[in-house]
Amino acid sequence: MLTLHTRLTEAAAVDGELVLPFELREKSRLRARLASGEEVAVLTVRGTVLRDGDLMRGSDGRVIKIVAAPEATYRVSCADPQALLRCAFHLGNRHTQAQVGAGFLRIRADGVLRDMLLGLGATVFDESAAFEPEAGAYGGGHHHGDGNLLAPIPLRQKIHRPSDPK
Repeated sequence: MLTLHTRLTEAAAVDGELVLPFELREKSRLRARLASGEEVAVLTVRGTVLRDGDLMRGSDGRVIKIVAAPEATYRVSCADPQALLRCAFHLGNRHTQAQVGAGFLRIRADGVLRDMLLGLGATVFDESAAFEPEAGAYGGGHHHGDGNLLAPIPLRQKIHRPSDPK
């Protein structure tokens, strides 16, 4: 079985595609199938999120492109930026992952959140789309680079609180 373990920033050629919804692109250990049907294992650092267009090198040297699969989402828009910001605040208050676009938000389809957004005056459209939510503010992020092996090295970030001694 092909094992994908190294993220690349570029490649001369792409040998296949791995189409995944966001839910699977944020897993650090995964079995999946390429678009061709071949089974693969994906091994990344815990907390790594694979984004649409990312390139991964396999154990045999092949390069596989990650493709964000269309999934059930809501496209949220409002009459003015302040109303959209209010919707974003309430989604964040519920720890809801959201994609921020030019004049819209995109979230996973959820009837309870839809009702809340409609109650806030938003327009909510059902949409089958690739879901690429914002990365968390405290996430360690990930590093690109040719040959950067995605090994299980924990990334820790100290969160400074006002009550911490100086």
